[in-house]
Amino acid sequence: MNRYAVAFALSLCGVQAAYAEAYTTSSAGSGDWRWQVTPYLWAAGIKGQVSPFRHSPTLDVDKSFSDVMHDFNIGGFINVWGRRDRLVLSADLMYVSTTDSHGKGPLSAFQIPGLGVVIPAGASIRAKVDSKQFMATFQGGYRVLDTGQATLDVLGGLRFWQIATDVSVTAGHPAIGVRSASHDERFTWVDPLLGMRAFVPVGDALSLQMQADVGGFGVGSKRTWSALATANYVFTDSLSTSLGYKLLDVHYDRSGHVYDVRTSGPVLGLTYRF
Repeated sequence: MNRYAVAFALSLCGVQAAYAEAYTTSSAGSGDWRWQVTPYLWAAGIKGQVSPFRHSPTLDVDKSFSDVMHDFNIGGFINVWGRRDRLVLSADLMYVSTTDSHGKGPLSAFQIPGLGVVIPAGASIRAKVDSKQFMATFQGGYRVLDTGQATLDVLGGLRFWQIATDVSVTAGHPAIGVRSASHDERFTWVDPLLGMRAFVPVGDALSLQMQADVGGFGVGSKRTWSALATANYVFTDSLSTSLGYKLLDVHYDRSGHVYDVRTSGPVLGLTYRF
């Protein structure tokens, strides 16, 4: 049964980004929008509790990055930042698809939707689990500090989540014979966010960035928060790279769905600015 929870939770665990400041404090534009686009990688592990479908048992998940990548299918991960004078905008998009087609073994007694019976304790199963997760974060804000030695942006926005799971199960037990069924579910929610981002140049090409947000407040999830710290190196006027560490935590528990997960690991981003 743990494979259900693993594949479901893996939807959060593909790769994600470090998004460096698009320009040093000394090169900020005075009237035009400046933009940067960052494809990114997040070598993340995952730990928490999930329910693979509505009202199912809540199960523990604890997976390293290598465990996550074992079932990885495809993902798309990109971050966009823009600034004009003291106004800032950002969008962060993440899509991850995973498949676990090797689930088998004993299954505890509970009801799988669509199977029509309660599976007895000790039943054997074979399962294929397709999980898809989409997350989009949109924020806007204002640069409250710009001294030439550091900048500080205050941010507010929304984080949209969609989790989809498609489970195909064949269960066998002398009491029920062999039963097969498939079931798919998806659920979505939106979290309000408050955050900030600080940027500190430490040389002509090197800089440090710290970013954090907190949200949920019971509107969507009970709580969510994230933190990111990176070191950034500028190669040219239009190209830079970032290396750091990111942590994302969310606790959603509503309408029979539980998604209480912490994802963390090193990040690597490559930024193009224009």
